[in-house]
Amino acid sequence: MSGTEDRVPIEAADVWPDDVEEEEGIVVNWFAREGRQVDEGETLCEIQVEKVSVDVPAPVAGEVVEIARDEDEEFTRADTLGWIDAA
Repeated sequence: MSGTEDRVPIEAADVWPDDVEEEEGIVVNWFAREGRQVDEGETLCEIQVEKVSVDVPAPVAGEVVEIARDEDEEFTRADTLGWIDAA
C-alpha cells in the first residue's frame, strides 16, 4: 500500500440529489470490497437519501483500501464513505 497522500475519499456529496433537503442518507449496498481494484466512474456503492437511491462512482481508478461506512449505516452529506489508493 502506498502512503496516505495517494488516498482519495469516496464521497456522496457530488451525487446527492438536488431536490432533496435531507442531509442524512444510508448506505444500502457496497458493490466493491476492500482490496478490490476499480476503474474511475465504476459504481462502488448504492446510497439512499429519503426514498431516492443513488449510485456512488469511484472518483479515481485504484484500490478500495477502506470502507468507512458499512451497509445499513447512516451518514451525512459531508461524510467520507471510504478511501481509494489512486493507481
